[in-house]
Amino acid sequence: MRFGNLCFGLSRLAPLAAGVCLAASLLAVVATPAQARHRHLHRVYVAHVARTGAPAEVDPSKFSAIVVDANTGQQIWGVNENALRHPASITKVMTLYLLFEQLEKGTMSLSTRIPISEHAAAQEPSKLGLSPGETISVEDAIKVIVTRSANDIAVAVAEAIGHDEPNFAAMMTHKAHMLGMSRTLYRDASGLPNDEQLTTARDLALLGRSLQQRFPQYYHYFSLHEITYDGEVIGNHNHLLGRIDGVDGIKTGYTRASGFNLLTSVHRADGRALIAVVMGGRSAPARDRLMARLIDDHMADASPVGGATRLAEASDAAEDSQPPIGLGREPPRYRAVAFRDRAVAEREDVADADPQGEGDDSDEDSVKPLPPARRLAGATKPNSPTLAKAAALDPAKLGWKTGAQGKKVAHKEPPKKEQDVEETKVARSDDENAPAQSKKGKWIVQVGATDDADDAHDLLLRAKRSRSLASARGFTEKVRKDGDTLYRVRFAGLDSASAQKACRDLKHGGLSCFATQD
Repeated sequence: MRFGNLCFGLSRLAPLAAGVCLAASLLAVVATPAQARHRHLHRVYVAHVARTGAPAEVDPSKFSAIVVDANTGQQIWGVNENALRHPASITKVMTLYLLFEQLEKGTMSLSTRIPISEHAAAQEPSKLGLSPGETISVEDAIKVIVTRSANDIAVAVAEAIGHDEPNFAAMMTHKAHMLGMSRTLYRDASGLPNDEQLTTARDLALLGRSLQQRFPQYYHYFSLHEITYDGEVIGNHNHLLGRIDGVDGIKTGYTRASGFNLLTSVHRADGRALIAVVMGGRSAPARDRLMARLIDDHMADASPVGGATRLAEASDAAEDSQPPIGLGREPPRYRAVAFRDRAVAEREDVADADPQGEGDDSDEDSVKPLPPARRLAGATKPNSPTLAKAAALDPAKLGWKTGAQGKKVAHKEPPKKEQDVEETKVARSDDENAPAQSKKGKWIVQVGATDDADDAHDLLLRAKRSRSLASARGFTEKVRKDGDTLYRVRFAGLDSASAQKACRDLKHGGLSCFATQD
């Protein structure tokens, strides 16, 4: 500070002195270690945010951002990363996640034809514009959702998998919670305005990293610069592709209420990788400038070491050749979920129009800051026409999970005697050769029981993030009871005190559980 004041004073007396001071300042910047430079940038940025509410590129009432090391999953930087925000068309990343699951299981293929319903064709732009009764291949559907962000095709995918969009949105929410996206709630498959459709920057970063890890064979679609469909060239809304070294996707989003959003992935040749999210940009160029600056500022902070802990693993191949869901097989039916907090209503009927000019910042269209994020709760929101048609309940809070056949399975399952179990085996475990019950302790924590093996495995991965279970052995246990097959999610090798503490921590994180003696 004293040096800066001295330079300022000298510059008023002699231009030569000003030049010397400028050269000295530049030399000091060059000589500053990278770690100190990033600490300085962080302090300046946080101070600016505290003083003005947000960077100039964003709307303070809508802004949130996060930068995550894609190799380790560790957060590098963030502002308002847990605040509730509207995802806009980044919603479609989860829509494609569920579609990729169908491809992985073999219930659909890239050549499967998806029909366009009247409801799908009636969606607002951006859209492809197919008429009711027409069809589109799964692969083309993926491409136009990634590039044009076609709302009509996203809805067609939802109907093909979930039979109707509301059920598919509940499936999306269910999957989000299984991935640990505890503050995310979906109401549609496209991201078109809905005051109840909410997420956080942290949850979107988790989704982006999970998508890359589980579906590397399909992730390349997000890096498409343009496609040709029916003779028309369609460009990608993500303008950082090809402009920023290493950017390989993944999705933009825009509504009036959300501002300009961007979920970005960066992989550099030296092995460093980032997942970054910016929400609430004032315009597409402003959002892109902020994202480019975040990448430049924090790329050096990322670890060059790959092979980090996986967030999700590929599910087992389908055991039978069932017809695609929506084309002959019933999907799971899920109940709707609600937040206790009322969100600010959307005021724009266009999702991902992504105009290049500045948004309308008039008082009429501005929104107040959203309330602090809270955990999902099984409560009906008053005066909600959507929830009036469905019970506003979180399956995890009810104590059951819905599997492939839509069965209700007891979540807080009482301990069973050995003679009650017809068949018991470890389906998946930390150590394939380890016994299901550890000799280190005589207590077991059971996190849940479901009739779907993939859901059980996802729940196992989520529960394993708890530090209280770091020393425990996690496994899923397949049992048959009264003709039904259940998959218990359990952790063994604990004593009484550690088991009780683990349960308290899990419940605090939104998971139900019980501890029992082995």
